[in-house]
Amino acid sequence: MSTSSTLIGTENFTLNITQETLVRATITQTFEALLEQLGPENENTEGVKMSMKIEPWPGGRWFRDLGDNNGHLWAHVQAIKRPTLLEMWGPLFMSFGAVSNVQYRLSEVDGGTLIKFHHKALGAFEEQQRQGMNRGWAHMLAGARAIAERKAK
Repeated sequence: MSTSSTLIGTENFTLNITQETLVRATITQTFEALLEQLGPENENTEGVKMSMKIEPWPGGRWFRDLGDNNGHLWAHVQAIKRPTLLEMWGPLFMSFGAVSNVQYRLSEVDGGTLIKFHHKALGAFEEQQRQGMNRGWAHMLAGARAIAERKAK
């Protein structure tokens, strides 16, 4: 039996995504909209509902509920400080060895609320996955913004 291995540069093992969005709503409305977007209003970039649930307390789960005790654990809530911080850690949607830290930091600014998003991760990421994550997180931020701004009217 023979085996082979391929060494991958360490740059392929780290991921660091930072995004921001301005939401024209109060910080409380924005935080609640973020929880809705991460949970029952979550959909992928093709518009398919993801059946996500979030338990918004320390140690709470963020998971995809497929029914009948089936699904995928995405993360655990590491820290929550309403309405300014939601931080989670876990494998997220990745089906390979990976660990992620996701942070949503909200602050009041002129005109509404600024959401600063950070996703830092370790794992064997391919370029296609990196691009998909950038699009996916931007899609989720846009969804949270839309929910908050609709409720603010």
